[in-house]
Amino acid sequence: MTYDRRTFLKLAAGGAVASAAVGGAALYRSPRAREIYVRLTRPSVGPRISDAPGTEVLYNGITLPSPWPPFRRQLDRDVEFPPYLQKPPAVIPIDVGRQLFVDDFLIEESNLDRSYHSASYIEGNPVLAPATEWDRHDVAAAHAGRPQRPTAMPFSDGVWFDPADRKFKVWYTAGYGRATCYAESADGLEWVRPALDVIPGTNIVLDEIRDSSTVWLDLDEPNPRLRYKMLLFLQNIRHLRQFASRDGIHWTPAGLAGPSGDRTTLFYNPFRKVWVYSLRDHRDHERYIGRHRRYVESRNFCSLTPWTTAESVAWIAADDLDRPRVDIGFQPELYNLDCVAYESVLLGLFSMYFGDPSDRQKPNHIQVGFSRDGFHWVRPSRDPFIGVSERAGDWNWANVQSAGGCCLVVGDRLYFYVSGRAGVKGTVSPGACSTGLATLRRDGFASLDALADRLPRRAGLAPRIRAVTTRPVRFTGSHLFVNAATDGGELRAEVLDANGAIIEAYSAARCVPVTGDSTRAAVTWTGSSLADLAGQTVRFRFHLRDGRLYSFWVAPSPRGSSRGYVAAGGPGFNGVMDAD
Repeated sequence: MTYDRRTFLKLAAGGAVASAAVGGAALYRSPRAREIYVRLTRPSVGPRISDAPGTEVLYNGITLPSPWPPFRRQLDRDVEFPPYLQKPPAVIPIDVGRQLFVDDFLIEESNLDRSYHSASYIEGNPVLAPATEWDRHDVAAAHAGRPQRPTAMPFSDGVWFDPADRKFKVWYTAGYGRATCYAESADGLEWVRPALDVIPGTNIVLDEIRDSSTVWLDLDEPNPRLRYKMLLFLQNIRHLRQFASRDGIHWTPAGLAGPSGDRTTLFYNPFRKVWVYSLRDHRDHERYIGRHRRYVESRNFCSLTPWTTAESVAWIAADDLDRPRVDIGFQPELYNLDCVAYESVLLGLFSMYFGDPSDRQKPNHIQVGFSRDGFHWVRPSRDPFIGVSERAGDWNWANVQSAGGCCLVVGDRLYFYVSGRAGVKGTVSPGACSTGLATLRRDGFASLDALADRLPRRAGLAPRIRAVTTRPVRFTGSHLFVNAATDGGELRAEVLDANGAIIEAYSAARCVPVTGDSTRAAVTWTGSSLADLAGQTVRFRFHLRDGRLYSFWVAPSPRGSSRGYVAAGGPGFNGVMDAD
């Protein structure tokens, strides 16, 4: 069945489907969230940043205002709604990456449900546990007469796939901050600690007492000596130091970045080609927000001059939608933010702090967020994306935090490596600290759903087909793909012109139905090639029955490469992008 634009609008406005709409305030589920959404998007309020003409247009059509990043003196706990969702571009270019339905940026009309999905731990965790003498020996605890804290965990450090030697690689802290070590794997599951020559006979690569660290594999770096980059917080001087390496094993100092809180991290934003320092801050404000993030960016990793706190920009904090744990009652704070480019969005892993109980180490968990301009965030679900265990004795009972690089693309799954602290029941000790793995369907953060068990049926009638229509988009490719799962149902697509009329050659009736479950399914029309519409302004409409739609994209070839970013890489890629 196909709908013209007028019929679709009538259906979307009808009571039968209004409750399932994904647009507008329905992005947030609680009454308080919807109230904040309405307040922030009311015309009298306007965007949170200046409307001054911008000088930089991003890959997705968003124009950044000037100055950038937007200056903010301080943060509060108000929920911030990104300006690009209030005022989307008139036409959205979609040549970069798979187009994810994590927010309403791409959606003009819909009567589908939206679901947000969490990653799942694999069986057999942890995948890397303290095993060597330098993993198990905690010098600081020994000197203080406290229990040992054996450690082999990224904090944030990094987990990457290196296409040069086809290996998974992890950098982690050993001995609870005593040193930085390296391990490698052929499959990301079984890890080997090689004997290296930095400290002969060990896998230590940097013998510095440290706190948080980030390791970045920079595949676009022309200087081979700078292929690996590291930002390390040195406990003895309370500063961040930069290091560089040709092989990830032998590191040399590359600069002193500046003062910061200890849980500071680094990421590269390839959409704007800037290095971003996610600075930990914990100063008092007029309205208490506790741990939060400040922002500094630089075009060149090694030329960044030391900054002062006044030169950084207030970035993001926990807000009024972050819920306390019922057993602690502490208002959550933002403990850390690791980021990476994934497909067409910036992916953020938010390590949330819920306070310090007296009989358990702080039970942080990880939430997920998304940004399309590199600064403002949507966090549509505040449920744990990767959680702590609530069973004492588990490897991750006390605390879970993200790894640098965030995730890897391994076949049809995303791999998320995390630190996990077992804790010691009745104490605040972290106990044994290990590395675990959780996975998620590729693009599986959010889906638009038309599921049979959620639809009212009348006897003798076929299941109802529902649909989503995109905003005006423009592309240069020639092959449409979707990531979708249908359970006895189907997906069809049609293309509308700039005025919203169906282009007959690309109608749903002429579309070959997509069935089954695939993270890369081609969508075709009988007798027509999508190449004929390249460069034109169009809308896509996807009709769905009994299934989930995760993403769509237009590829330049029938292989289905998205030309998007692949986070920390994976066995199927030779560079930072999914390219032919």
